[in-house]
Amino acid sequence: MDFEGFAKVDFEEALEPCALDDGPALPDRQHLVVVGNGMAGCRAIEELIARDAGRYRVTIFGAEPHVNYNRIMLSPVLAGEKTFDEIVINGHDWYADHGIELIAGDPVETIDRAAKTVTARSGRSVGYDKLLLATGSDPFIIPVPGKDLPGVITFRDMNDVDHMLAAADKGGDAVVIGGGLLGLEAAHGLSLRGMKVTVIHLAKTLMERQLDESAGWLLKTALEARGQVILTEANTAEIVGEHRVEGVRLADGTLIPASLVVMAVGIRPATALARTAGLEVGRGIKVDDHMVTSDPDVLAVGECVEHDGQVYGLVAPLWDMCRSLADGLVDRHSGYRGSVTSTKLKVSGIDVFSAGDFAGGDGAEDIVLRDASRGIYKRVVVRDDRIVGAVLYGDTADGSWYFDLLKKGEDVSAIRDVLIFGQAFASGGGQADPKAAVAALSDDAEICGCNGVTKGKVCQSIVGGATSLDAVRSTCKASASCGSCTGLVEQLLSITLGADYGGERTVKTMCKCTSFGHDDVRREIVAQDMRSIPEVMHKLHWSTPDGCSSCRPALNYYLLCALPGEYKDDQQSRFVNERMHANIQKDGTYSVVPRMWGGLTNPRELRAIADVVEKFNAPMVKVTGGQRLDIFGIRKEDLPAVWADLNAAGMVSGHAYGKSLRTVKTCVGSEWCRFGTQDSTGLGVKIEQMTWGSWMPHKFKIAVSGCPRNCAEATIKDFGIVCVDSGYELHVGGNGGIKVRATDLLCKVATEDEAMEVCAAFIQLYREEARYLERTAPWIERVGMDHIKSSLLDDPDAIPTLAARFRFSQRFMQDDPWEKRVTGEDAHLHQPLLVAAQ
Repeated sequence: MDFEGFAKVDFEEALEPCALDDGPALPDRQHLVVVGNGMAGCRAIEELIARDAGRYRVTIFGAEPHVNYNRIMLSPVLAGEKTFDEIVINGHDWYADHGIELIAGDPVETIDRAAKTVTARSGRSVGYDKLLLATGSDPFIIPVPGKDLPGVITFRDMNDVDHMLAAADKGGDAVVIGGGLLGLEAAHGLSLRGMKVTVIHLAKTLMERQLDESAGWLLKTALEARGQVILTEANTAEIVGEHRVEGVRLADGTLIPASLVVMAVGIRPATALARTAGLEVGRGIKVDDHMVTSDPDVLAVGECVEHDGQVYGLVAPLWDMCRSLADGLVDRHSGYRGSVTSTKLKVSGIDVFSAGDFAGGDGAEDIVLRDASRGIYKRVVVRDDRIVGAVLYGDTADGSWYFDLLKKGEDVSAIRDVLIFGQAFASGGGQADPKAAVAALSDDAEICGCNGVTKGKVCQSIVGGATSLDAVRSTCKASASCGSCTGLVEQLLSITLGADYGGERTVKTMCKCTSFGHDDVRREIVAQDMRSIPEVMHKLHWSTPDGCSSCRPALNYYLLCALPGEYKDDQQSRFVNERMHANIQKDGTYSVVPRMWGGLTNPRELRAIADVVEKFNAPMVKVTGGQRLDIFGIRKEDLPAVWADLNAAGMVSGHAYGKSLRTVKTCVGSEWCRFGTQDSTGLGVKIEQMTWGSWMPHKFKIAVSGCPRNCAEATIKDFGIVCVDSGYELHVGGNGGIKVRATDLLCKVATEDEAMEVCAAFIQLYREEARYLERTAPWIERVGMDHIKSSLLDDPDAIPTLAARFRFSQRFMQDDPWEKRVTGEDAHLHQPLLVAAQ
């Protein structure tokens, strides 16, 4: 995404307010001015609108030239996992819909409390009845020589992300100073962007405020396995360079080269504006239980405030503050009483959680579970039969439960023996029952830490009509940020809706070799222009040197699909049945299935099959469900000779066991059948010749039925054609097997050529979007039929473009030791050299 261009457009738009009052303010409508367009300031206005939308006329000043966005999600933007548009919380329409005047890109610089006005950098002055300061935090810059050199940045806003993206485009070395969450996320994103990254951390343990020493060591080991250099107990002495940064020198004299230095060593409440206005300031802007400062007409909320001697840098306390502030503005009396905090985070794809006092000490007991093979560490600290702290690494599913027990101070002596195994065991009497565990959570148990959403609020959203993950995210925002609570939200959907909820897929890693999911890997292959399996494993920091049987075939397919004609198919990364064009049977012999185009055959082919059966003493020949002959009992050493004999008769592999086109099943159609409306057999042959050798995410079956009686069972195939009097109905996403799924109707066309063009386009869309080993049925259920239709039918150029990509890649997808292809300028000529179905 072109962030620079986006920022420019946004800035120009932001110079004009999103919504202005055309007439004078109503006499009973006070003017509330908000300084800060970030998460806390806008959340406070959301809470106010929910209570009394007409009480105040609102103006918001923002220092950045953007609408309100989720600052927590800057790391996924840096990593390429999200775009800026995807992390926007409130777009321009939100401001307009609620009559809010947004003045973006023009920070407030002075407050005149006597005149009750604020003045921005541009000179613009606005009066207020009530003023809300939501100025957030300032990044801490360590005072070392070279800190002001070009190339030294912080990690707090979109401008910082833009700088990091620009630096990553040039490549080179990066140093991140600070091993807290932001520092590690910056390092992760820059590493994904191709930079060599070194993390410098002063403390002995990474994220020492959130993790104990053991969990910190596990995190350090995991990040180092991905290619990052992690230096703990390392003290930065100076940043070196003449005209821009060239490196970082440590106190022990070590010099680390760097073209980019990211300082992520901590934050401080942004109090300068309040201090110069004469408000009472300690560590933060001092406020009471309703977020009122020392001036009764000035309020403050968020990371900039100090309440009862405490400052907070986590979002959950901020949301509590916003609720109390809104209550005060509408004359309600419930006030903020401080927060007991927990931290549930995903650090570079690794789940971590901590809560309370995990330092232990006198009278405390540590209950610890370590599972090195699964990368899981759990530690619960108990004092006087009550949980006082917890640290989880790798598996944080029980974080909310432990935190709920901690906040309520419940006696855990009765479940002491199974406490470390989690709520599922504790609730199930020693048997794991995850659904019962989530059901047992109290309504005020926090589900989404990023947005401060409780179980009760999630359930209210579901009862109110939010029957999917996306719907829950849009209504109450649970699971809308980092996603670590997605599993809990799915459980609540299942519990609340019962049989009406069929479940939704969550992102899973490709295998144990990586923390990335299939979609992430496909995206990064293209984004980083990776061209080999070793390069992918190196740049994405595979934890094993050569991958495994799960990831290597997937990587081979993704590269083959992304780089047709450039990437050389790695036969050793294929499943053995694809390499040998045969499938092993339980007695150690193999079965061989030669292709019969559209289910047709001829005497020459039948003689060739009969000769092979006799010559190699095959004990069985069977007609398959896909209208072909399967030859059983072939020895492994005879397979090349078997295929040589079949090739000589014009027969090629049926790919009966490959992740590819399997069969095109047909009926006899209008040529023989009295009900047939079209030549289904001829069309089946043409489609099979067009699509054979198409390596796919999974097996792919096609059928063409000559009339609506559907004898070829086209409506349970990946792509099915049902011939009717007026043309052809095209169906997608069906399969038989254990879980039968009928197809969805995609569209109807009038000619054979159109049917073949849509077929090619659909296959290419499937090849480019589906995850490896994901058939069309679960793919369509995951992305939705609306997405398939819009991708193919909304744009008139979509089908021709996708079909052209399909035909181009068909020149290169087939690379078998016993088969050849015709090549030529016309893609339609890319048919088998020997076509038996004439």
